[in-house]
Amino acid sequence: MKLASLSLLVLIMAFASCTSESAKQVTGNLEKTSLQPFTDTLKQDTFKIALKGKTSKDMSLFFTIVNFNGEKIYEKEMKAADLLKGFLASAELKKEDDKIKFLQDEVNDFFEDEHFLVPAVMPDEKPDENVPDKAFYEELKQSGLNGFDYSTGKDDKVYIAWSVKEKKVKVYYKCCQLKK
Repeated sequence: MKLASLSLLVLIMAFASCTSESAKQVTGNLEKTSLQPFTDTLKQDTFKIALKGKTSKDMSLFFTIVNFNGEKIYEKEMKAADLLKGFLASAELKKEDDKIKFLQDEVNDFFEDEHFLVPAVMPDEKPDENVPDKAFYEELKQSGLNGFDYSTGKDDKVYIAWSVKEKKVKVYYKCCQLKK
C-alpha cells in the first residue's frame, strides 16, 4: 500500500513538473487587437500586436494593420532583445521572468488611447526637423486622417499614418519620446 501511494505521489509530481515547464515556455506569447479608423475617417481597420517566442532572446513583437477591405497595409517586426536594450539598462532586468513581464506589459499598453492620434496632424501644426516628409505632413493636414504612434526604444517614437496619395502607411514624424 505504501509503495502504491509513493508511486502515485511520484507520478503526480512528475506530471506537475512537466505541465509547469510547458506553461513557462509559452508565457511570452500574447496577442492584442484593436479596431480603429485609420485609412478612412469612418471605417475601422484592424491593428494587431503579437508577442511570440519562448525566451526574451528569441522573442519578437509583430505589429500589423489590416484595412477595412482585409488587405495588410503595414507590418513591422521588433526584436525583443532590441526593445529591451532600447528601453532599459540590462542591470534593471536580469531575470528572464522580469524581461518577459516587461515585454507583455509593452503589448498590453500598445493600444492605449493616447497612441491613436485623431487626427494625425492638427490643421494649425507646423512641421519641424523631425518630420521626414513635409509634403506627406501637409497631405495629412488636408485629409484629416488619424495617426498612430509607438515606441521603439526609451527615447524613440515613430508616428505613422495612411497616405491616400501613395496608398501606403508612411512615417510622418520620428523623434524622441516626451518625458512624462
